[in-house]
This record gives sequence, structure tokens and C-alpha cells, in this order.
Amino acid sequence: MALILSIETSTKVCSVAVHRDGELLASQVHQVERSHSSLLPGIGIEVCKEVNITFTDLDAVAVSSGPGSYTGLRIGVSTAKGICYSLNKKLISIPSLDVMTESVRAKFLGDHLLCPMMDARRMEVYTQIENQNGDIVWELAPKVLNENTFSEFESPLYLFGDGMPKFREIVEQKNLIFIDDIFPNAKNMGRIAEEKFNKEEIEDVAYFEPNYLKEWRTTTPKKQLT
Repeated sequence: MALILSIETSTKVCSVAVHRDGELLASQVHQVERSHSSLLPGIGIEVCKEVNITFTDLDAVAVSSGPGSYTGLRIGVSTAKGICYSLNKKLISIPSLDVMTESVRAKFLGDHLLCPMMDARRMEVYTQIENQNGDIVWELAPKVLNENTFSEFESPLYLFGDGMPKFREIVEQKNLIFIDDIFPNAKNMGRIAEEKFNKEEIEDVAYFEPNYLKEWRTTTPKKQLT
């Protein structure tokens, strides 16, 4: 039984939601690229005001833990940790791909597989595959796509996320089903966050870091090269 603020910033979409006992009370979604740092604090306050609560009323803050945008994850986690540290609230982390999968998990019947795909530039994605029971059959990993990717699977395979469109362009497998307009959204974090809260799967606020999955690499501007 918990009142939880959820924060999702792993892509260019910034979203915040409040859940009580896993049930959605209020949420906001903003698709304004490169604005997470300016939007996030205000969105959190506004969502809480919608249901007549403040941050002090929260039992915990849930945040997407990655993979995803380095900057987006850093901003989301920093905001969540700031709230938890200053108000002595519990911190819960939820993998970004699990947040995305949660939005389609109950929509399909029969033997099938769910495959979230997060863009990792060029022909690479962050992806995992789970079956209809929620069991992982392909562990989370970066994957370079080609026309034979996932050819070993025969069951209906539902693919979604911002990494999916580039795969759809190069593959012709009949068992692949593509779902548009699916992204990690804080409103879908409630059930998982409540479950983790009840199991006391809580992060250390001081030491928790996002799972970037790959090392962050910077490049030197060409004008500075010698």
C-alpha cells in the first residue's frame, strides 16, 4: 500500500505519474526534446497538485533506470534521488524496457513474445524478449540489427519502441508484428513500482546509478583536433 511518484526520462519523452496502490491517479507526458531538466521539477509538482498531495506525502519515488538517453537518465535519476534524499523517501528503480513492455503486456492472447526496442543509433538497439508469462527469453543487451535478427523465433513476435521502425524497413519475417507509438511512459510504472515497494526492493539513494548499458563516450570537436 503506497503512494508513489514515477519519473520516466529515458527517451526524448518526459513523463511523470502518481500511483496509489498501483492505480494511476494522475500523469503528464511532454514530448519536447532536450528539455527534461527544465520541465521535470515543475511537472512533478503539477501532477501532485492534481490529486491534492505534495512530495512530503509520498512513500517512494520510482525512476526508470535505463538503458536509454545518457542525459535523460541522468536528469531523471538526479531528480528522483534529490526528492528521496531531502525528504527521506524510498527510491525504486525500474528498467526502461520493462516500462515500455508494461503498456502492451496484457493486450495479446495465446503463445507470443514481446520485444521492446530502444534506439541506440545506427542499426543498433537495446532490446530484450519475454514470453506471455513475463519470463525473459532474450536477456537485455545491445543488438546490431540485420535481416536475420530474431529469425530463430517462430511464435508471433510483437516489436515496439523507437528502435523498431528501422528494423521494419529491412526484415520480412511473417511472424513479426510491429506496433507503433509505444514509448516508456511513467503512467505504466505503477504496478511494477508497487510490487517492488511491497517486496522492499529499494535502491540505496546515495549510490544508485542508471544502467547506461554501454559506456558514455565523448568526442572532441573537429576544430580542436590537431
